[in-house]
Amino acid sequence: MLLSVLVPCYNEEKTIREILEQVRAVNLDKEIIVVDDHSKDRSPQILAESAALDPRLKVIIQPANRGKGEAIRTALAAATGEIVVIQDADLEYDPNDYYELIKPIVTGKVDVVFGARFLGRHTGMYFWNAVGNKFLTFMTNFLYNCWLSDMETCYKVMRRDIMNSLYLKSNDFRIEPEIAAKVLRLGYRVYEVPISYNGRTYEDGKKIRKSDGLKAIWTLLQLVRWRGEAPRLAPIEPSAAELALAAARDYSRTTAQP
Repeated sequence: MLLSVLVPCYNEEKTIREILEQVRAVNLDKEIIVVDDHSKDRSPQILAESAALDPRLKVIIQPANRGKGEAIRTALAAATGEIVVIQDADLEYDPNDYYELIKPIVTGKVDVVFGARFLGRHTGMYFWNAVGNKFLTFMTNFLYNCWLSDMETCYKVMRRDIMNSLYLKSNDFRIEPEIAAKVLRLGYRVYEVPISYNGRTYEDGKKIRKSDGLKAIWTLLQLVRWRGEAPRLAPIEPSAAELALAAARDYSRTTAQP
């Protein structure tokens, strides 16, 4: 399996079916692992119906609400793909960006790729959310001696062995700065790819809050001295890489047509 798509889900009955359809439509060898974080709406029922129709879809239901970080760790434990990507269950991020996100990895250029919202087409982000994202990214660059444009992006893509080596601990939205900080502390240079972003409103279910920004600051400060060990990575099978690159070329030709 080339790609494992990790999907944390909490109360997303309005969007979960559509985002799964979009992920399925991506022409890459993949598995989809959804962890429902004890939703109170119809999300579990929709997921059960979807899983019954698609063998590539694994659904895990949490017995209690444990947060996005715990959902990602649970999905990661069930993943078998060479590469993992985190996909939110709303419609803010476009799965068609997978082609460009995995290309630098399958070609052997880098092992870690972040999707950069501020470098691509975007709309709908609140002003103070954007300011908060910029500040957290600046803080990451300052503390970890890097140059990122979007640390808080959902699209953090890397070899599965790398994500396993991070020994993630966060249960909530602190998972985002934790992943970024630990990847940088392992010495990986993050390759950024422009992505499209269609931010939703709080009325539509946006969950991030100001307090999450404060928690992210504390996480970045805590992990400056974290030490881990980068794993030894076997090359991606050439045939899988070629198929992924061919799919990316086909998609590029399709979208380039007037």
